[in-house]
Amino acid sequence: MIAIIKYNGGNVSSVQNSLNRLKIESVVTDDFDLIRKADKVIFPGVGEASSTMKLLREKGLDQLIPTLKQPVLGICLGMQLMCKNNEEGNTVGMGIFDINVKKFPAKNIVPHMGWNTISDFKSEIFAGIEENSDMYFVHSFYCELSENTTSVCDYILPFSASLQKDNFHAMQFHPEKSGDVGSRLLENFLKQ
Repeated sequence: MIAIIKYNGGNVSSVQNSLNRLKIESVVTDDFDLIRKADKVIFPGVGEASSTMKLLREKGLDQLIPTLKQPVLGICLGMQLMCKNNEEGNTVGMGIFDINVKKFPAKNIVPHMGWNTISDFKSEIFAGIEENSDMYFVHSFYCELSENTTSVCDYILPFSASLQKDNFHAMQFHPEKSGDVGSRLLENFLKQ
């Protein structure tokens, strides 16, 4: 069973629809026992960092998520909230990744929205996906490059398109909105 974390925000329905197309059963839940027992956990996100962290804290999910032992996938804001700090609302994240989330400098159009190329794959989650594939992004804040970076995108500057540490995977792009390549990536995550 795949648990999609429910916290009154995020991109939950798009993620669940994407899993349905792959014929994968999932449940949207904030129940600690269901999340702990799930084979895989997806933490999607669309929204503002400080208000979302407030919701997670109210439900205790900020304490639960870092303790999970099964494969966990953070998407977009979900990825950013797994990091240490976020400049959006001066938000303290869960600290799974020792990385800062910063606002793009205003040298270009922000948010970074639409298709962009990812490269420099360093994870088995990209098996069967060609280098320089395009993924769909919507974000104004980015995760710095680090030892946990597993793919890179360049918009104004190079940033972490994806991260991995132990059982935690995270993506700044939206695999559920990235066509066949995004579906392959979700399948790779689900096979772990």
